[in-house]
Amino acid sequence: MTAPSPLLPRDGRTDPTVTPGWRLERVTAPSRLFGANGLRTGPDGRVYVAQVTGSQISALDVSTGELAVISARGGDVVAPDDVAFDSAGTLYATEVMDARVSALDNGRARVLRDDLPCANGITVHQDRLFVGECRDGGRLMELDRATGAQRILAENLPSPNAMEVGPDGLLYFPVMTANEIWRIDPFATDALPQRVVGDLGVPDSVKFDADGFIVSTQAASGQVLHIDPRSGDHTVLAQLNPGLDNCTFVGERLFASNFSGEIAEVTGGAVTTVLPGGLNWPLDLTVDATGTLYVADGTYFYAVGDAPGSQGRLQTLGMLFSPGYPGFVRGVAAVGAGEFVVTTSGGQVSRYRPAQSACEVLADGLDQLYGVTAGPAGVVVTEFGTGRVLRVGAGEVDVLAAGLAGPVGVAAAGDGSHLVAESGAGRVVRVGASGTETVVDGLARPQGILPADGRLYIVDAGSREVLAVDLATGSRHTIAAGLPIGPPPGVVPKPLKGMPPFSGPQGPFAGIARGPDGTLFVAADGEGSVLALRPVGP
Repeated sequence: MTAPSPLLPRDGRTDPTVTPGWRLERVTAPSRLFGANGLRTGPDGRVYVAQVTGSQISALDVSTGELAVISARGGDVVAPDDVAFDSAGTLYATEVMDARVSALDNGRARVLRDDLPCANGITVHQDRLFVGECRDGGRLMELDRATGAQRILAENLPSPNAMEVGPDGLLYFPVMTANEIWRIDPFATDALPQRVVGDLGVPDSVKFDADGFIVSTQAASGQVLHIDPRSGDHTVLAQLNPGLDNCTFVGERLFASNFSGEIAEVTGGAVTTVLPGGLNWPLDLTVDATGTLYVADGTYFYAVGDAPGSQGRLQTLGMLFSPGYPGFVRGVAAVGAGEFVVTTSGGQVSRYRPAQSACEVLADGLDQLYGVTAGPAGVVVTEFGTGRVLRVGAGEVDVLAAGLAGPVGVAAAGDGSHLVAESGAGRVVRVGASGTETVVDGLARPQGILPADGRLYIVDAGSREVLAVDLATGSRHTIAAGLPIGPPPGVVPKPLKGMPPFSGPQGPFAGIARGPDGTLFVAADGEGSVLALRPVGP
């Protein structure tokens, strides 16, 4: 028999259950948002939050802390990055991974355009809609709100982002690659952009306060800057965590978003957390020789505190704009003191040393990498896009297996062969010198796998279970079921196609790792947490 875990409340799914001999706990608190990107104060006074990774738009009442879903995961709007409103209350959203701009009115979405690569920053001024493409060579344009017809304002821009029209009637926008803020007359014909200020901390948003000064978030430095648009002189309003994305005013109250999902209020240099940050997914997990747990969360790479009462202790070791960060990290394996081998959504396999801000690319140009393992047999990775298992080393890539259906997790078997979670076929296979053979079948969507002490532990994201399989006899039993892994029942997420150069295609990976005491750590991407399954005595 199994019993409900009292530590994991309902989330619209089913209560988790655990088999006797195990105890289920949260290691990190669940996330209230799956990332926080574009912010805009709506006509109702709520702050609307675009969530690229979560593929969702939420509205936050900053007085009560209440969150409401405006556009849900699995809906028509995919990977929203920024939002704006017209005078009629219609919400416009950029869909950065689908090259789209959509209008959302009374819960119904219509696509204005679907040919704007990396569509990101968006604003409405006097019911005129302006959009930018956050990419090298990006464009700035005006779109007709009814037909989507475009008028190009400027081209070949160095990654323009979230913009706003200032009191002088000029359109101000950050250009991230140039590390500057520019402006342009949006109503003139053949106007040229002008530089306002540079040498910042990678600006990614521009808004204006009541006195006509620019307020701009800095993605790399974590600063919120107060900038005089006439002179370019600037001061620091607040120092927050790196990864800031956008900001908005509710009256005179200033709020800033972070890639982690944190929403903070800035008041006179003081910072108050309105919503705490957390994990966007999480993806793969690894434990080093000291027993420290690490989490690959795409934009961030974390170490995690695992002591009782340490929920939420995520120590950032690196993030997208940190020096030496390898890119959107998906698979991870600890290989030494402070050293990791990682896979990225951009198709790289890298050796990463976050304390030294150092990254060595071992292989590049691969197609949707997921799991990674490293040992005497070398570095072995799964290539989801091609269905291959690859060995990487000495500047060469060798194919160990091909023709697999969605390989995700990979682990060394100890005899020179490797175990691979073939998610599309619902099985785990052994890949060795003699070919590929089935080890476990009849699974729904296996992702993370981990062999230890003669057993194979499997995270089945399709059935939301963690299973243990005896490798000698093939017998299996469920350790935990009903876990917050994968999307809620009935929700089919739309593919996240990626956002070059920041990331390639993004997808889930519910990883698993094991501590020195036998604790199993599981990535619970359905709620943005890490879970611990701890063995207990009879």
